[in-house]
Amino acid sequence: MIACLSLAACSSTGGKRAEDARKAAVAQGRSAVNTPRWTFAMITHSGDGDTFWDIVQSGAKQAAVKDNVTFLYSHDDEAQQQAQLVDAAVDKKVDGIIVTLAKPDALKAAVARAEKAGIPVITVNSGSADSKKFGALTHVGQDETIAGEAVGDELNKRGRKKALCVLHEQGNVGHEQRCDGVAKTFHGTVQKLYVNGTNMPDVQSAIEAKLQADRSVDAVVTLGAPYADTAAKAKQDAGSKAEIDTFDLNAKVAAELKDGTLGFAVDQQPYLQGYEAIDLLWLYKYNGDMLGGGKPVLTGPQIITKDQAGALAEYTQRGTR
Repeated sequence: MIACLSLAACSSTGGKRAEDARKAAVAQGRSAVNTPRWTFAMITHSGDGDTFWDIVQSGAKQAAVKDNVTFLYSHDDEAQQQAQLVDAAVDKKVDGIIVTLAKPDALKAAVARAEKAGIPVITVNSGSADSKKFGALTHVGQDETIAGEAVGDELNKRGRKKALCVLHEQGNVGHEQRCDGVAKTFHGTVQKLYVNGTNMPDVQSAIEAKLQADRSVDAVVTLGAPYADTAAKAKQDAGSKAEIDTFDLNAKVAAELKDGTLGFAVDQQPYLQGYEAIDLLWLYKYNGDMLGGGKPVLTGPQIITKDQAGALAEYTQRGTR
């Protein structure tokens, strides 16, 4: 046997082998740890067909493989139904719950029931303002007000004067915070436009009608990636010169940033939200760890423009950005 010449060399070699083994295990769909097979449930306010949540799930599933976790996902855009899904997860005696608080008042009792049952809860995406007082361990996501303020700053840089902020889900506190954040830092005027986000033809016609009626609107801000392309079509049909900007990123948004159809996007990194939520629950169960020090773990905002879109295209195609 050849002795290692230094502890540092031994540590370096062993660490590299361990890391290589971990990466190989995850790539092959095998766990990288030998902790118990815990079950974590994620319950969101997503409606059907919202690609944003596909990206969140992609991150959560990858972390679940690595952490030897059984991952359960359910969703409902009706707050009372979402609360019932949380109750169902409690009844199943899952080992951890991840939940969005888009409409926090409706979820408060369900979250309290989970905690009474001894099930740790992490909030994700929506509800940073209520997460701690509801008793959750932490919140993973972007601060919606800060994200809105970043949009206002970017609109100022672009010389815009009048923005239309399109809210596609009435009652979603995060959406209101985004538009209010825009208004806080934007030097121009912000108008809110409420649309039925489950009906894209109606969304398009509502934006088109507004752009036809008010030619002074020179920026349209949508609050979700699927609505950006719809707004671009409405702009074209209305003969408007307004710039279309959006929250969130997907493959279509990346392509339209690159070709100039869209001005910029605000990325809150949904893959990271799903991944970190699972990983933080695992760390808490395994080692009593919790990031954030009582503050939200921020995943955004990041302003994405034409300059960065090309580099991110590969990641959006595989469903991780």
